[in-house]
Amino acid sequence: MTALVAPDAGRWQSWSAMISDFDGPGEMHGSGEWNLSGPPVPGRDGCAAFVTMTERCSPADPAGTRVPSTYFWIAADDGATDDELVGFLHLRHELNDFLLAEGGHIGYAVRPSARRRGHATRALRLGLAEAAALGIAEVLVTCDDDNTASRRAIEKCGGVLEDVRDGKRRYWISTRA
Repeated sequence: MTALVAPDAGRWQSWSAMISDFDGPGEMHGSGEWNLSGPPVPGRDGCAAFVTMTERCSPADPAGTRVPSTYFWIAADDGATDDELVGFLHLRHELNDFLLAEGGHIGYAVRPSARRRGHATRALRLGLAEAAALGIAEVLVTCDDDNTASRRAIEKCGGVLEDVRDGKRRYWISTRA
């Protein structure tokens, strides 16, 4: 089972273990960590700062560099407070020029120790349901051209390849079941 949960500083221990498992901040696609002033710091305070960042970055900004969005953490089971956190999913409610070119509506990452267990595919399906609830009929999901695991997850969720641009595979997925 896999669940999407709202970022919550009360889950700081599991969050800390999760971010420590990634090879570095750039590996945490979907997390929004690039909006921090530095890499995420494991611990209670680091988690609280991360949660604050997700809240601050969710609305659109006047400069148009951010769009309205919702951040989720991926939990390994049913989303209970004691579930292990295994990843990130970021749902953008609309696309700007950058997101249309390479970022898409949904970005996600699963921690290395939890990969190859189906979490990415299940989390993406849950993200598609969240997008449908927002009235988004089709979502764009992208991955690096050489990311076979992400490509497979996207295709299992109904992704139809539109093209490859600058090393990014661009898939459209209908949210209508």
